[in-house]
Amino acid sequence: MPTAPIIAIDKVSRIYGNANATTVALKDVSLTIEKGELISLVGPSGCGKSTLLRLIADLDTPSQGKITVNGHAPEQARKQREYGFVFQAPTLYDWRTVERNARLPLEVMGRPAGEWQARLDKMLAMVGLRDFHQHYPWQLSGGMQQRASIARALSFDPAILLMDEPFGALDEFTRERMNMELLDIWETTHKTILFVTHSIAEAVFLSSRIVVMTPRPGRIAATVNVDLPYPRNFDTREDPRFFELVTQVRETLKEEFVGHV
Repeated sequence: MPTAPIIAIDKVSRIYGNANATTVALKDVSLTIEKGELISLVGPSGCGKSTLLRLIADLDTPSQGKITVNGHAPEQARKQREYGFVFQAPTLYDWRTVERNARLPLEVMGRPAGEWQARLDKMLAMVGLRDFHQHYPWQLSGGMQQRASIARALSFDPAILLMDEPFGALDEFTRERMNMELLDIWETTHKTILFVTHSIAEAVFLSSRIVVMTPRPGRIAATVNVDLPYPRNFDTREDPRFFELVTQVRETLKEEFVGHV
């Protein structure tokens, strides 16, 4: 018997404003994401990628349509800690060490220290911060700060990881390293990941599928299956198929952009 998708989005629209002026950020978006997939959302600025992520996370509410997250409404999924969220900026507390930042969700949830110390150690080791657990955010590079944010998002073992352009502010080399580390985490934990990015190459390198969105109002223009084999490495970016997929996504975006001019 087929299993239900872990995220189901059915004819969702998001409209901002009032009777005098409105902005349609998303219009009639439908998408299903299966357990264990790594899906990237790509599209021009203002097309609603981050808005869609916020609707899934119950940080905003659809104007129309329905979303279910692991079988629940977004509000219930948030309360049941079904997902972890990694924002564009690390959003760490400067006065808390890496370890104390990572364990913050567990403190808020009231989990006893005896239950989560071993998991924290495992998460910090997974993101390469075991030797930096007593450092403060201001003592870390930007990439290390985002690793701490990922460890925090995974600390309570959510089924889903939502990532809103988490590597956008990093230099190219650090960004590529973080891509590799994210794939290692995904292949180790088998989490479902929904990843927002402006980088076509990043989306192709990471994803099992890419959702291409139109200029505002955001719709789904196409879904591209990425048939590059896992595990992926630096050589993947030199594969002719990699360039073919980058071109396919770019041409789809170009067609949509021209159609909106």
